[in-house]
Amino acid sequence: MYPKLKTYITELESGFDSIPFERKEQLREVADYIRFKKESGEKARLNFICTHNSRRSHLAQIWTATAAHYHEIKNLETYSGGTEATAFNPKAIAAIERAGFKVDNPGGENPRYEVSFSDNSKPMICFSKKFDDDFNPKTNFAAIMTCSEADENCPFVPGAEFRKSITYTDPKEADGTNREVEVYDERCRQIATEMFYMMNLVRSKN
Repeated sequence: MYPKLKTYITELESGFDSIPFERKEQLREVADYIRFKKESGEKARLNFICTHNSRRSHLAQIWTATAAHYHEIKNLETYSGGTEATAFNPKAIAAIERAGFKVDNPGGENPRYEVSFSDNSKPMICFSKKFDDDFNPKTNFAAIMTCSEADENCPFVPGAEFRKSITYTDPKEADGTNREVEVYDERCRQIATEMFYMMNLVRSKN
């Protein structure tokens, strides 16, 4: 992994104790789903869903994939989608770059960013899309709802065999303020900490 990102990751475990108990139980349920799929010899596919697929769902997708690689957890695929498509927000991209990821932008109205945690691994392709886009799995996946609006407005996710609400406050609320960078970094670290905690649970039961 890139040195800056590896340093960022080594600091995450110190934040596990700050995750509320109820939140840990939600993350444990997702970890149990992943373990069940692995023990059944199947791939665990997680589709993180929010309204615009522009910030929180992408962060969750990226950090979960990174945590799986870090803990050497195989047969896990991560995706993201929205109830509508916009674009992966540049402020969220800047936050993951500050964390240590490398991001290549091919340009365009809704760019298909290539996000890498290492030069030796295939980059993640990240772009805004609806949760049922052809890029995402159609059946046998877990729908992880990362915002309350999507959770309320999308009570049924076709094809999902498991669903869990793990919502985050939208960092968009800080856009244009003097706390913008701070809030995006806070949300990035919160999601990173929780996804690493979740994948640590998967690893510990291997």
